[in-house]
Amino acid sequence: MWNLLYQLASPKMFYQISGRIIPWVASLAITLLFIGLIWGLFFTPPDYQQGDAFRIIYVHVPSAFMSMSIYAFMGFLALLLLIWRIKLAGIILNVCAELGAAMAFLSLVTGSIWGKPMWGTWWIWDARLTSELILFFLYAAIIAVGNAYVNKEKGDKIIAILTLVGLVDLPIIHYSVYWWNTLHQGSTLAIFAKPKIDTSMLYPLLLMILGFALYSMFTILLKTRNELLIRGRHQNWVKKLVEGGVL
Repeated sequence: MWNLLYQLASPKMFYQISGRIIPWVASLAITLLFIGLIWGLFFTPPDYQQGDAFRIIYVHVPSAFMSMSIYAFMGFLALLLLIWRIKLAGIILNVCAELGAAMAFLSLVTGSIWGKPMWGTWWIWDARLTSELILFFLYAAIIAVGNAYVNKEKGDKIIAILTLVGLVDLPIIHYSVYWWNTLHQGSTLAIFAKPKIDTSMLYPLLLMILGFALYSMFTILLKTRNELLIRGRHQNWVKKLVEGGVL
């Protein structure tokens, strides 16, 4: 298993395999996002309490979910880099930080838009909102530290350590609505519990979550490929790609 992992972690192998996967991932992501968004916005009935305002969940929930999932994935990448010294993990760390920051920002903005009609304010220092804001700042710090180092490999190790330290924020975000008295509602979806929304609202939400996940995968693969070419521009396999005109 570990031999296979090391083979896949080879920059040349990753570049080749990801190139075959990207078109399929992109096509499926676009399809799911299109169907989920149209279904959720135009065919799902209004909520009996929130009316049409609830429809923002089809962007807010997937972006919030991905902001946490991407950071958890970064924790795994940090371990691969620090323990098993897989350099590709460090490159993907930087890419994930940029995407995660975008997801966290989108989550905060859509949450504020949702909060105005529901709570009467754009922002309140609610435990869930504050811990999500901290996650955004963590992403921003990781990006800043990564860009500050001229020696990219050394910078990768620093942001890996910072990533592991920041993992403590994830359980705080998830359990904040249970640990403290907050305005934010509890989790709509849970692995081992019955969904708290009607199936007519649930199915488009699941499509949007999966669509966001595939879009994130597409973005990570594409940007990692580009970063591999930039960092490995002096390596033979990259020079052969350039000479062969296959980029």
